[in-house]
Amino acid sequence: MSALGAVGCSRVSSADSGDGGDLLERLKAQGFVKLGLAGEQPYSYIGKDGKMTGSAPAIAGRIFERLGIPEVQPFPTEFSSLISGLNSQQFDVVAAGMYINPERCEQVIFADPEYQMLDAFLVPKGNPKNLHNYKDVAEAGAKLATGVGYAEIAYAEEAGVKNIMTLPDQLAGLLAVEQGRADVFAGTAVTVRNVVRETRSRKVEATDEVEPIVDGKPVIDVGGFAFRKAETNLRDAFNVELHKMKDSGELLRIMQPFGFTKDQMTDITAEEKCTP
Repeated sequence: MSALGAVGCSRVSSADSGDGGDLLERLKAQGFVKLGLAGEQPYSYIGKDGKMTGSAPAIAGRIFERLGIPEVQPFPTEFSSLISGLNSQQFDVVAAGMYINPERCEQVIFADPEYQMLDAFLVPKGNPKNLHNYKDVAEAGAKLATGVGYAEIAYAEEAGVKNIMTLPDQLAGLLAVEQGRADVFAGTAVTVRNVVRETRSRKVEATDEVEPIVDGKPVIDVGGFAFRKAETNLRDAFNVELHKMKDSGELLRIMQPFGFTKDQMTDITAEEKCTP
């Protein structure tokens, strides 16, 4: 979910007047929208050709074009800075496959999710510590790595994992496991599988999907686009186009090249995930 290259420095503001904001009209007038990205494959990242790619930019490009905004521009930042960057108007939309949860819903508004996801682990070849869920990690006293600001931190803590290190991204996680600095890296299932495939590592492997447990109940996470709280008009217009794509099957067709499957499509709403 990171990006290269300079993007426009002009900031598009919209007063919180309670009328849903005017950002959509402003973006139409200027002809481009800035997307906050944070370098996690396959959600949003810079490809080997130096261009923005990923499931979220691909979806955003299609939807914003239909909303009369022909260009999407990348804005790079750390994952943990996405919400603060959005609210300080460094960019217009978070396009990073961000998980929707009540804490984040207090700070931003979300479009309905485009996918649902379980976790997976990166472990040394052969999985010598036999780690298949967060409880296994805790009981083995294993050292777990994950990304800064990732939901997996809370899932590991919930299971009693004591030794947790945070790293910039999944590639750093793969290297930490390869080098023995971590016993396991936790991330979303599609992220973990993609980094193994992309690097062709012979030292690590991806486990089967891992279902997090919170308060004794299994959790299935969902991810979506985030908008400033005042910008309900833009969010609602985005949602209309997103649902058309879901209904027609176009959303799945866009996401499949990035490793998503039919099982990861979802009808869960943002409102459901925002409710504690």
